[in-house]
This record gives sequence, C-alpha cells and structure tokens, in this order.
Amino acid sequence: MANLNFQIKKFLSNKNTVTILGVLAIVMVLYFGYNWRVRQAINPIPGVPYAKVTIQPRTKITADMIGYTDVAPVMIRGRIIRNANVIIGNWSNYNTMIPAGSLFYQESITATLPDSAFVNIPVGFTAFNLPVDIHTTYGNSIFPGNYIDIYLKALNEEGKIIVGKLLANVEVLAVKDNSGRHVFEDTETRRTPSSIIFAVPEDIHILLRKALYLRNVRDVAAELIPVPSTESYSTDPGEIRMTSQFLRNFIEINTGFVMEDELPDASEPEDYYEED
Repeated sequence: MANLNFQIKKFLSNKNTVTILGVLAIVMVLYFGYNWRVRQAINPIPGVPYAKVTIQPRTKITADMIGYTDVAPVMIRGRIIRNANVIIGNWSNYNTMIPAGSLFYQESITATLPDSAFVNIPVGFTAFNLPVDIHTTYGNSIFPGNYIDIYLKALNEEGKIIVGKLLANVEVLAVKDNSGRHVFEDTETRRTPSSIIFAVPEDIHILLRKALYLRNVRDVAAELIPVPSTESYSTDPGEIRMTSQFLRNFIEINTGFVMEDELPDASEPEDYYEED
C-alpha cells in the first residue's frame, strides 16, 4: 500500500502529467458546458400560446382564438406571455393588431380598454368631435396622427358666402364611424367616417362649439371644414394656432358670452340660492 501511494504521488508530481490532466479537465468542462448550453437553446418550451387568427385592436380574446406550440428558447425575446390565463378574457390593446401565428406580448394585452381618442390629450386641452363624412375626409383619407386645418364657411350680413382658415395645425386623435367604432382599427372591415376627434385649448374649444351650433342658424349657416395639412409630414409640427381674428370675431358676434364672474361661488352657503 505504501508503495502504491508513493507511485501515485510520483505520478502526480510529474509536470507533464499535471499538464495533461489539466488540459483534459478543461476539455471536459468545455465539452459538457457547451452541450448544456446547446440543450438549453434548442430544447423547446412546450405550450406557449399563439394567435390562431388575426386579432384586431380592441377585441376581447377568447379561448378559441388561441393555439399552443413548442417554441425554442432562442425565439423567446421581449415580454412574451407564456400563460394563456393571462390572455383569455382580456383585450387586445387599442393600438395593436395581433397577426395570426404571432406570440402574445404583454404590451399587446390589456385588462382595461381605454379609448385611444382620449389617451394622449394634453393637460388643459379639451376633446372636440367634428362631424364629417366620406367627402369631407377626402375619401376617407384623414387618419389618426395626421394634421389638419379647420376652415369656416358661413353667410355674412349680406347673405354672401365667406370662407377662410380659422385654425391651423390640429392633430387628429381618432376617426370614428356612426357607431363610435374607430374607422382604421379593423383592417378587415370597411367603415365610413362620421366624426373626427381632436383636442384644443378650452377657449378654442368653446369657439368651435359656437361655430358648430351656428350651422342651424339660417342666416349664418356656419360649417367647419377639415383640410389636410402638410404638418403631417413635418418632423417638428407647429402648435395649434388661431389664424383669423376676423372669423373669430364673426363667431363671437353671432353668439353670446358666458360671464364666468357672475356665477355663484362654490364656497357660498346653501341658502345663497333664493327659493321662489
């Protein structure tokens, strides 16, 4: 036994032997490590949900819209949903179409469904709903994200038609049909535009409301007309601005004013209002 121990120590103390053993150890580590990484990369992950059909924006997702497949780990990129329970019963996001065959990403699924028309309204701005049709939208060619100018057509005191640009650089937030559905959210259904939604500062909002109601006044017959603007193609679109003081005055002259300073103060006691 002592002789055997001596031979082993002598064998291990040989530099060539140590070198060979070290090289073999490194080779084995590289070999097994490489094979482990390859298996990790190619062994499929079972039961990953995918869309069996094209899912349009703002669609409630049901179980029959979902299929399951094995996916190689190297294909899992981004925030992919691997549990179908997170998908079923929820909605495709308002700005996302999920193509048939696509995996589901967290950004494309939402439990609550905001209206895209009101998501990006700046602070201090108010939404305005402008009635339109297929002709005033240039054959359904005004899209969300486009910029438009607002023109005013009306009759002056002499009964003559006046037309001019009232407002410039208005960003379109949404185009809807007469059922309130977004015209361009469904690529498989043709919808007819009924209204354009945009947001403007409150003073301009009131002015546009007045102009809209003036369409029913026979002697004025006001009409607001959307006109596509080249701002849509600019990398730095300008801000909304009033372009005609004359047209603004025309609207104000033909409508009344609300005197805010005549309204009762909310801090007044309840008996502020006299009973008849």
